Amino acid sequence: MKFTSSKYRALTLGLVTLSLAACSTAPGQPGQPTASASASPSATSSSSSTAQPTATASPSPSASPSSTEQPTATAEPSETGSPQPTPSPSVSSSAGTGDQAGQDWVLKYQEQFDDDISLSAEPWIVDPLGAESPWYVDEFSDDGVYYSILGGKSFDRALDSMNIMRKRLTFGQDGWLTLELAAQDLNKDGIPDAEPSLTSQDGEGVLKVPAWNSGLVLTGTDTLPSEYRIEYELKTVDFGGKRTVDGEETWNYDGKYNGYTPGECKTNFPWVRRGDYSQGGSDTVDPCAAPWGDVTKENGYYLLSIMDYAHPAPHNNIFIHSHRKVGMDTYSVDASWAKNYSVCNPATQEVYPYSLSKANGINQIFFDGNSFRDPSFAYNQFVMPTPCGLRVGDVPGATIVATAELEPELMPQETYTIAIERTKDSYVTELTGNFRYIGHTTIRNERPFVDQDGQHSIWHYNQTADEYDGSLNQTLTFEGPFGSFDKDMWPEGSAYPDNFVIGIPHLNYYEGSATIDNIKLYTK
Repeated sequence: MKFTSSKYRALTLGLVTLSLAACSTAPGQPGQPTASASASPSATSSSSSTAQPTATASPSPSASPSSTEQPTATAEPSETGSPQPTPSPSVSSSAGTGDQAGQDWVLKYQEQFDDDISLSAEPWIVDPLGAESPWYVDEFSDDGVYYSILGGKSFDRALDSMNIMRKRLTFGQDGWLTLELAAQDLNKDGIPDAEPSLTSQDGEGVLKVPAWNSGLVLTGTDTLPSEYRIEYELKTVDFGGKRTVDGEETWNYDGKYNGYTPGECKTNFPWVRRGDYSQGGSDTVDPCAAPWGDVTKENGYYLLSIMDYAHPAPHNNIFIHSHRKVGMDTYSVDASWAKNYSVCNPATQEVYPYSLSKANGINQIFFDGNSFRDPSFAYNQFVMPTPCGLRVGDVPGATIVATAELEPELMPQETYTIAIERTKDSYVTELTGNFRYIGHTTIRNERPFVDQDGQHSIWHYNQTADEYDGSLNQTLTFEGPFGSFDKDMWPEGSAYPDNFVIGIPHLNYYEGSATIDNIKLYTK
C-alpha cells in the first residue's frame, strides 16, 4: 500500500480485510455504473421453476431449515478458485425455508428473545478512534485516510467537533451473539444524541434506530465457520417506503416521511465523498450546511449481510460499501436517480419500473470481485439473480433490480424468513414469505465463488489464504484534494472471515424499527 498524503505517508496498516459493498447504492450520492472489465449479461438466466401465487399463512419457525428446491450441483473448487457452474435463480411456492437434501445442517444456536437483553449492563463509551481503536478496520473507517485525502484538516475539524459513542454487549447461549450500538454526540457531553436499542418484548426482539445519526448491528461474537446457514424471522419492518393511506400510495404515513420522523438538520454529517469540508473557510462547523445534505429521501434496512471482517459494527455509510460479500436489504428512495432502478414481478417474471413500486423491494446481491461500480471508493458491481433472470448493475436500467417486494402492511400476521448459506463452493440467499403479486413463496439464489466462465466472482469469498490464488487482485488508486493512496484490493495470501449483520450499520443514514425472532445458526 502506498500513501502520498503527507499525513499518512508513513502509516502502515497491516490489514488483512477490506471489501466492497452497499446497502444497494451509496446513500446521498448514487454511484452510476462504470464500465466493467468484461461484458455482463443483462438477463441471461431465468428461474428454474415458476412460483404460483398462494394464500399460505406465514411460515412457522422450524427446528431445522425446511424443504425447498434442490440447489444446482457444483463441482468443488480448486485451491486457486477455479471457475464453477453458475446455478440459475429458483423460485418455489413451498412454505419451507431451505432444508436441502444432502446438506445435513445441524442447529448450533438459536435465539428466541425469551430473556431480557441488559443494555444497561454496559456503559456508553467514546470511541477513541485511530488504528488502536477496537472499532478501527481500515482506510474507510470513521477517521480513515480516505476521508483525510478528501477533506484534509477540515475533515479532522468536523470529526473532532463531535464524539462517536459506542456500546458492545454479548448475549444468547454461550454469548454467541454480539450487539454493537453506536451514535453521534454532537455537543460532546458523553451522552448519545439518540439511543438505538434491541430489547426482548413478548418473546421477540424489538430493534429501534430512532435517528439517522445512530446505528445498531446484531452480529456473531465469533466468525462463521466454512459452511453455515444463518437465518431469522422478520416480523415487522418500518424503515421507509410507501404505504397505502386513504386508498393512495404515499411516502407520508404515521406522521413520518419515508420512515423518518419530522425534524431539522438530518444530514450525512460528517462524512461525504464530494464537497468543501471547510464550508467556505468558516470558523465553525455547521452540521446542517453543505457539504452535508439531507438524508430523508433515502431509507433502508439491512435484512442480512455477510461481511468480510471479523467484528462488524456501525460506521460511516461509505464504509459498508466496501465490506460485503453477499447481502439482502431494502432501499427506499424518493429521488431522481431511482429512475435507474426496477423491480422483478416473480409471478410474471417481468421487471417493472421502480416508480411503479411501493419502494419495499428486497435486493439480493452477490458483490462482484471482478469489477467495480465506482472504483473511486471501491464500490463493487452488483450481481443480482432474480426470478426475472440474472441482472448485473452495469447494464442500463439494471443499476438495482429488486427480486420482489415485501408487504410491511401485512405484518406481523405475515412474516418473512431471511437466510444466507455458505457451502464448500457457493453462497446462497433465501427469502420466504408473502411477496407482492405472487403471495407466499420461497426465492432462493445460489452462486459459486467463481462463475464457470470467470465473468463474475463473489468478493473476498476466501476465508483462508489457500482458497484463493491472487488472480482477481486489482490495485486501485484513491485520490482527493489532499493526497492519494494505492491499495491492492484482493492480493495473494489475503483471507477474509465471514460474519453476519442484521440492522443498520450506518452512523449517518436511516432510521426506523423492526421486530425479529428465531435467529438460528446451522453448521455441519
